[in-house]
Amino acid sequence: MPRPLCLSMLALASLAAQAQPLDESSLQLRSQGQAMQRSALGPLAQAEALQAGLNTSARQSLLMEAEWKARSGPVNASLYAQHLRRDHTAASSRAAVNELYASGDWGGASGLQYSLGRKLVSWDVGYAFRPNDMVAQEERRTLVGSYSRGRPLLQVEHFSAETAWSLVWVNPGRQDGEGGDEEALALRLYQRAGAWDWHGFARLGREQHASVGAAFSVVASDALELHGSARVNARSRVWRADPQAALPSPTLPWRREVQSGSSQLLLGGTWTTEAQLSLLLEYWWDSQALSRADWAAWRERSAQLTQQALTAPAPLRAALAGNLAWQAQGFGNSSLQQHNVFARLSWTQGAWSWAGDMLWSPQDGGRIVTGSVAWQGDRWNLQAGLRQWSGPADSVIAQLPTRRLAYASATWAF
Repeated sequence: MPRPLCLSMLALASLAAQAQPLDESSLQLRSQGQAMQRSALGPLAQAEALQAGLNTSARQSLLMEAEWKARSGPVNASLYAQHLRRDHTAASSRAAVNELYASGDWGGASGLQYSLGRKLVSWDVGYAFRPNDMVAQEERRTLVGSYSRGRPLLQVEHFSAETAWSLVWVNPGRQDGEGGDEEALALRLYQRAGAWDWHGFARLGREQHASVGAAFSVVASDALELHGSARVNARSRVWRADPQAALPSPTLPWRREVQSGSSQLLLGGTWTTEAQLSLLLEYWWDSQALSRADWAAWRERSAQLTQQALTAPAPLRAALAGNLAWQAQGFGNSSLQQHNVFARLSWTQGAWSWAGDMLWSPQDGGRIVTGSVAWQGDRWNLQAGLRQWSGPADSVIAQLPTRRLAYASATWAF
């Protein structure tokens, strides 16, 4: 095991020993390797052809992680350490506090509960996309379950047999930051009505102002579950290209714009058989993504930059290469396309699990396909899989920097 990770693990073990007696304690060690094939399509590939070194994505990487979780009385902690080695950069290590908060009853018979500190609070009912994940705002569809970091917050909750509500003050006192890092108040209401679960959401942020949402899930039969989620935002910050930017531009031709009245919608369902075969289907709409016209302008600008590079002198080719690399900024919004379809087929048999899924963009035919297998023992979890980005040559997904990625991981818990 690399020395930096050993030192981090010793520090975690020391903290664990000093914290005794503990009500609960667990430690997970994970090693994950990846091998990636870069795409020959897209603006970043063209930029790399003009000037080597602009595509900084690793072809191979090895990630070693450790997470220690503990609870002592009202205090909960999750400490994290990682060591990352990539093929073209020096190895790096870091440690972080993923969660550290106190929780308990507030007011005795009132039924109120509180949490204060850094905590992971994840909301909404979707799998591939969650419009109303107003606090955690976690990354979805990671290859292997990630160790997510909570946010500083004060949370007050109340639960009963059929209802619940949560009020969260997240990132209190923070003057900068946007998205999940801005200071905000978030509210979640829950009501159970027979087989139906109803959720209401509201958020008031320093920069994004107000947004409201709703969600439902229902067990329609022994085999079928349906769910949906929707959100309307007063304003949101999105990446948009400057239509007046020069070609090539001396500065980044992308800017963070305020979009008023954006909306997001998800509808989905899960069908599960007695043999543990499960099919998940989801569709979502995201107006924060670039529109069809935006992507057409993006393709036109990429084509013009590439055409100019064919006859440009060497000094100008460097500027053109930089402009092509900047085109990757268009991939930075909450979704690549406004319309998205996701399907996932999974099967569990004893300790083994198999899964295959596809994210499809009906607007241009792009798709991301993933296959995986996992084995779960008493302490060990082994996973392996392959993800491929493909579609028509002019589709957005086909022009992402990665074409194919294989991974394998081993997790030991004790």
